[in-house]
Amino acid sequence: MPINMELYSEQLKIWPAKGRHILAQYDDDSIIVYQAYNPSIGNAAIENGVLCGDFSYTRMSWIKTNFLWMMFRSAWGTSENQEITLGFRIGRPFFNSLLEQAVASSYNASGFASEQEWKRAMGKSSVRLQWDPDHHPSGASLERRAIQLGLRGEVLASFGKRELFEIVDLTSFVAEQRNMLANRNLDALLMPSERVYLPPAAAAANIGL
Repeated sequence: MPINMELYSEQLKIWPAKGRHILAQYDDDSIIVYQAYNPSIGNAAIENGVLCGDFSYTRMSWIKTNFLWMMFRSAWGTSENQEITLGFRIGRPFFNSLLEQAVASSYNASGFASEQEWKRAMGKSSVRLQWDPDHHPSGASLERRAIQLGLRGEVLASFGKRELFEIVDLTSFVAEQRNMLANRNLDALLMPSERVYLPPAAAAANIGL
C-alpha cells in the first residue's frame, strides 16, 4: 500500500502550531513510522521486508511518526549512515502498546515522584520516550513537539521482525523533495499526509498527552 502524499502548504493549514502532538499517517489498522539507515541496512530491509543483515538488535533504535522530524534528523537523507529513508507500516495495536510501555528518557520529563521510581520503571521498560521540537522543512525548530520512541530488546525484535506490515523505500522521494527545498519551492513541496493521532486513553496518559 503506497504512502499518501500531500502538499506541505496544505497540511500546514490544519496542523497544531504548538503543544505535544503525534502527527502521523494512519488508517483504521496501521500507522507509519520512519527511520533512516546506511545503504547496507536500508537495502537489506527493502529486499527482505524485515530489519536484518548489519542491523543491530543489541542497541536502541529510535522511530519517529513525524516525517519532518525524520528529515531534520537525517538532513533530508544526506547525513552519513542515514542515506536510505524508510517508512514502516505497523499495526496500531502494536504502536499503542509501545506508547503504554514508554518511559521518558530523562527523570525531569518523566512525571515520576522520585528519581528512584523513574529508574525502576526504566529498568523494566524496553521503550523510551522523548518529546522533541518538531521542525520546519528548513530545519528550524518549532513550538510543536514531536514524539520519538526508542526500542530495545524483545520490543525491538518484534518491531523489526514480526510486527511489520510493510517497508516503503522513500529514498528517491526524499531526494526529489530535497531538490524542491534547494530551489526554495515550498509551495510545491510534498510530504506524507499526516494528521493528529489520538491513542487510547491509557497510552495517552502515559506519554503525557
